[in-house]
Amino acid sequence: MGSAAELAAAVLMMLGFPCLMVAALVPSVPAFAAGAAVTYLADHYLHRKGSYLVNRLSKVRAGLSIRFLIRQLLLVLLLARLDLSDNLVFYAAVAGFIAFYGLQAPHGALVTLIRNRRRMPVATRNIDLASRIRIPDAPPRGLLNRSAEKMLHLDLAAVVGVLVSAFLDEPLAGFIGIGVTLLLGCLYVLALIPYVRGSKIPPNADTVLAAMDDWLAEYRPETVLYFSGSKDSAYQVNMWLETMEQLDSRPLIILRERVILANLAPTTVPVICVPGGVHLMNLDLTTVRVALYAANVGKNIHLLRVPTMKHVFIGHGDSDKLASVNPFSKVYDEVWTAGRAGRDRYAIADVGVRDDDIVEVGRPQLAPIQTWQGVSEGARGGAADGRCPTVLYAPTWEGWDGNPGNTSIVLAGENIVKKLVKADPPVRVLYKPHPFTGTVSAEAKAAHQRITALVEKAAAERAADARFTVDTAAQSAAKAELTRIEARIAELSGNGKDRGDEAEATRDGLVDVARHEEIARLRTEWNDAYWRSFGSHEHRVITGAEPRLYDCFNVSDAMVSDISSVVSDFIASGKPYAVTDSGELGEEEFKRQNTAVRAAVILSNSAAELGGLLDAVRDPSADPLAEERSELKRYLLGPDEPTSIEQFNTAVANLSLKAETRNLGQEARIAATEEAELAG
Repeated sequence: MGSAAELAAAVLMMLGFPCLMVAALVPSVPAFAAGAAVTYLADHYLHRKGSYLVNRLSKVRAGLSIRFLIRQLLLVLLLARLDLSDNLVFYAAVAGFIAFYGLQAPHGALVTLIRNRRRMPVATRNIDLASRIRIPDAPPRGLLNRSAEKMLHLDLAAVVGVLVSAFLDEPLAGFIGIGVTLLLGCLYVLALIPYVRGSKIPPNADTVLAAMDDWLAEYRPETVLYFSGSKDSAYQVNMWLETMEQLDSRPLIILRERVILANLAPTTVPVICVPGGVHLMNLDLTTVRVALYAANVGKNIHLLRVPTMKHVFIGHGDSDKLASVNPFSKVYDEVWTAGRAGRDRYAIADVGVRDDDIVEVGRPQLAPIQTWQGVSEGARGGAADGRCPTVLYAPTWEGWDGNPGNTSIVLAGENIVKKLVKADPPVRVLYKPHPFTGTVSAEAKAAHQRITALVEKAAAERAADARFTVDTAAQSAAKAELTRIEARIAELSGNGKDRGDEAEATRDGLVDVARHEEIARLRTEWNDAYWRSFGSHEHRVITGAEPRLYDCFNVSDAMVSDISSVVSDFIASGKPYAVTDSGELGEEEFKRQNTAVRAAVILSNSAAELGGLLDAVRDPSADPLAEERSELKRYLLGPDEPTSIEQFNTAVANLSLKAETRNLGQEARIAATEEAELAG
């Protein structure tokens, strides 16, 4: 349902229709009017919230149109039970509702036609197609947004009018109401007609694709980031946007789903969304030499078939999970890993990826992670001046297969948090769960809610603890700064206003580089103000996109997590960390199977070993795993010099040269064959 309010509205709506039937049979006009009002309001609320229930009702033949029709039929039944079946208002109501439903067909057809004609074969960002083709403005948002619901609700005038007539035994109000409903319905249909013809519709697919090829021929992209996936996987491509912006070659991003384009983070790189496989295969990508793939999905085949470019799997994280050694990876010309560990994983897995095809390029995304300088003197001492070490608990989600080793949140999460909030000397706890937590397992969702409650309760208790001091003036200033920055970001981002439909967004989707850079600077300032807006001793539950996970790394002195790319990324900081053996493999076997935990404190589900992590945080000189972490960092992520982005650009350049050499060789062979045929 999404919320208690949605559940209440759903119950009211489901109970409202039986009540309407009872009111019609009794008969009682006031009771029917009350029941109708409840069903109208509940239905409208659930649609506005996008409730799961209303989306499912259509699957059991109780969709939106059916619900309105039932209400109208019950109104006709009410009139019959009031002995008004020989009254003109009865015939007017029957004829009026039939005519009103007759308007639904042209209305629905026009809406569908407009949406289809304005759906581009390719949608773009940061590409100037408007100078090549004419893309008209989108229809007013009020015409198409939730159009079926708006059209059906026009019956409200007729229903109210007929009820007034039934109550007063006077037909005039019914005639007026029915007339208003039919008039508004006709006007709605007429308002849509101009948008299905002439200059109101975008050019056809052939014209748009020709303009796209013209742009490609002019821009001449050299390196492509290709991505396909579900709405929830947009983060996998978003993590590579900054790297694409730093490439030495001309970059291009190709997406396959419109929902990914809608959830793509701001970028200055040109973006093409091509839902159709045929359209993609017909695009002129002859200048592209390197194609980068962030996920192993079926639609990759539509680009993998192009022999003039070299294909590389770069993935969307580096961990010991099976996804990091997917046998599908052998279809690529090369597989790029962060460090030596990735190469060794493929060798051990023996899934057909040759060692010669693996290139170590580091992780460019990890550049924002600051290396550890050790906790401050105040943090070592505890709460004397309000400061204390910060421990981040960042568990991964439960996964699809129900394996208890996927996440610590179910079996160990509460034990970890309880020990952290009760630690002496005290530490601050930041709890940042994976955004998918609880989406598959109800047990994981319940555990997350209990952990959240634990952290919030501990935060409230610490706020009342006299040992911890608060600089209220500094916090107030930081909060004021947050408000100012958020207002400016909202202003620069367009205050969240919709950019129109796909065609209009394509036309107007050119990035303002200066604005983009200012937003990036403001986000950095926001992050700094966020951490200053509350005490350095205050426990926090952190969800949502901001602050980012790496920002949490930078303010933490240690981390507790699970087997995931989060651990590999955190190792870049050099800080102490612990990983939970939720599957209870035992420390030796757990370390044997998972490279990233070789320099970690291994926790059982009881979290009894957590003291070892806290000791390392409070006294870095006595940290027994410091040297191992340094060695593991080089093994997992590669050397610090040259920088990862330099390694990445070198790998792109080298592979581009291989592609060019192959293409020239093909041209030479074709030319030689033609000469031989002519000579023969």
